[in-house]
Amino acid sequence: MKRSIVVAGATGLQGRAVTTHLLAAGWDVRAMTRDPDGTPAKALAETGARIVRGEMADVASLAAAAEGAYGLFSVQPTVGSPGTAAGFSAEEEVRWGRNVTEAARAAGVRHLVFTSVAGAGRHGSERLPRNVASKALIEQHITALGVPATILRPVSFMENYTGGYHLRDGTVTTPFAADVPQQVMAVDDLGAFAAMAFAEPAGWIGRAVDLAGDELTPVRIAAAISEAIGRSLPYVEIPIEAVREVDEEFAFAYEWLNERGYRADLAMTRRLRPEVMDLRTWLARSGAARIASYLDDVERE
Repeated sequence: MKRSIVVAGATGLQGRAVTTHLLAAGWDVRAMTRDPDGTPAKALAETGARIVRGEMADVASLAAAAEGAYGLFSVQPTVGSPGTAAGFSAEEEVRWGRNVTEAARAAGVRHLVFTSVAGAGRHGSERLPRNVASKALIEQHITALGVPATILRPVSFMENYTGGYHLRDGTVTTPFAADVPQQVMAVDDLGAFAAMAFAEPAGWIGRAVDLAGDELTPVRIAAAISEAIGRSLPYVEIPIEAVREVDEEFAFAYEWLNERGYRADLAMTRRLRPEVMDLRTWLARSGAARIASYLDDVERE
């Protein structure tokens, strides 16, 4: 029989990418969702995944979903990220991450792969943004419980540039300093790294790696997008003070990225996976089409 991997958060962006790569590698995938009858779950089922019910707020349901599985992929919503529900808190994120870890131990899972975020390894040496600190707390819980684990720490995803999070009024708009390089990677590559870790446990259990696919200034990102879609999308920088008026924590997060940054090793990432996409490759393969589709939808509204 095929060994099973449970994918928590399977209907999310990362979960779908991980599921795709695991299925392609021949794993039996249990796609865990709190709504097995929902459209996203049905779409996953059509790809070959087995749909199982589980809620990250309920350790018992998580443990039941993971019973007898070889591995478990864990990712939680991140406060402030695209698609995260309004009102979701960093405390809830940490609780969910800990719950999945405890369920993995209770079910006897032999390999947990957790998506954290680049920079989380610097916890204790500097003040970290809320979204990075929350991942660091989950990492600490994994270590404390002694679950065999791999921790993947991606930088910001290129997919953030495919919707209203960074695209506004015909521009690329963010609080990133225009001339400061920002690190990005494709979600598909994160899925590939997760599959690689499960396939090669001897080389990956016990590792925590920061991952990045490219590093460009926001001005260059906007230029690359413009070239790829054949339409000018100039870069507009939102002043940090304008962000601070809305949320002090978000302002600090952008200041941290402008002044300290993720600092992932791009060369190391590429050594681990030579096929990792830079921004132009991602745009050519899927990003440009998604951005153009989004802009067309906005114009039709």
